[in-house]
Amino acid sequence: MNTPADARHNAPATQRNREPILEVLLEVLPATGTILEVASGTGEHAVFFAPYLAPRQWLPSDPNPELRASITAWAEYFPADNLYPPLELDASTPVWPVEKEALPDLPIVAIVNINMIHISPWSACLGLMAGAGRILPANGILYLYGPFKEGGEHTALSNAAFDESLQAQNPDWGVRNLEDVVAAAKAQNLRLKETYQMPANNLSVVFQRFANF
Repeated sequence: MNTPADARHNAPATQRNREPILEVLLEVLPATGTILEVASGTGEHAVFFAPYLAPRQWLPSDPNPELRASITAWAEYFPADNLYPPLELDASTPVWPVEKEALPDLPIVAIVNINMIHISPWSACLGLMAGAGRILPANGILYLYGPFKEGGEHTALSNAAFDESLQAQNPDWGVRNLEDVVAAAKAQNLRLKETYQMPANNLSVVFQRFANF
């Protein structure tokens, strides 16, 4: 349990999914450049991934100041030379901070987004796709992780129950239909590259930016 002076937050799912996610990231991410993590949450993924993904740079972000403090606190416990301080970034905004100022030393070549689009309004998913379409270079990668419906149907009873609990908290939340996400990506010049079956009925969904519009 954290003390009041300890700003670190804990997400138990991180401990379960970080290694399977890392395996996919090592396979799909470009070999060099900056990886922008949108909605980094507690920061536990960031401090775990960064050392394994060097020489790539890892740039975490979150719109919540309490979570940005958690990311900073975790980075103090597990420092890495290739881990940037967290950026304030709301995926649904029309212009992201990284578009207004050159923050990373290396260009952003990929965006990673874990467990966000179902715990946020659909506008956040659309904003994520639009931002990826604006920022990523040709052949850049957008990686999503989380539960998805396929063909409008849940792939597991646990996902259906989770979806119901999310919508009870906020009717704008919910497990998204994969085909809708793919269509939103395509509208922003991103094509579905591959999906990976992950633990606990989740998917890794990998998009790549078209070389030519």
